[in-house]
Amino acid sequence: MRILALETSTEYCSVALLQDGAALERFELVGQKHSELLMPMLDGLLKASGVTLAQLDGIAFGCGPGSFTGVRIACGVTQGLAFGAGLPVAGVCTLLALAEAQYQLAGRQRVIAALDARMSELYFAAYQRNADGWVTVCEPCLCKPEEAPELPGGDWFGAGSGFTAHGEALQVRYAGQLAGVDAATVPQAAAIAALGEAMFARGEGVAAELALPLYLRDKVALKTAEREQLAAGKP
Repeated sequence: MRILALETSTEYCSVALLQDGAALERFELVGQKHSELLMPMLDGLLKASGVTLAQLDGIAFGCGPGSFTGVRIACGVTQGLAFGAGLPVAGVCTLLALAEAQYQLAGRQRVIAALDARMSELYFAAYQRNADGWVTVCEPCLCKPEEAPELPGGDWFGAGSGFTAHGEALQVRYAGQLAGVDAATVPQAAAIAALGEAMFARGEGVAAELALPLYLRDKVALKTAEREQLAAGKP
């Protein structure tokens, strides 16, 4: 199975081609230049691998949560490519991609995935891996770090920028339950590709026009009064 994957939900941009169980990936810190660099990265990846869109079995993309603009870019590009080539698509949660990245890197099987959502909040989820793949222990949600959902047992591994922005609060919240933390982990296309391949194998691919982003939040900034309250330490 050949799966093309793209991920633009953070300040990083990455693309990957998964074929025969091996992923070829391009990964770059781009800030806010995803719209300028994504297509050249995709074109370069396909040319380097000698694969055309017509030879793909599907396209997977990081559907969020994350940057509103970044998530929309990934969704829109995926729709355009898939519609033109008649390919199915699969939207992969960026939080699950954090867990998959830790599994690929170090075999982690219990992962708390947390991305900084700004405004003193987190995009949060927890996953456990078994013989059949990932099981969702806590569904993706938006929360304050001190109000993060309770989790069963211990030996959890924390991953993502949420642990950079709110590490102290999360360490307190999960005292005695965390086995370690990698705050530098970001969603990457190689993990999106692996998870997308599993979705396609289960028959979960959808038509291009059904590709949808996962936002979790419909408010992107605080009002002036809200910022002043936050700075003063008021709820």
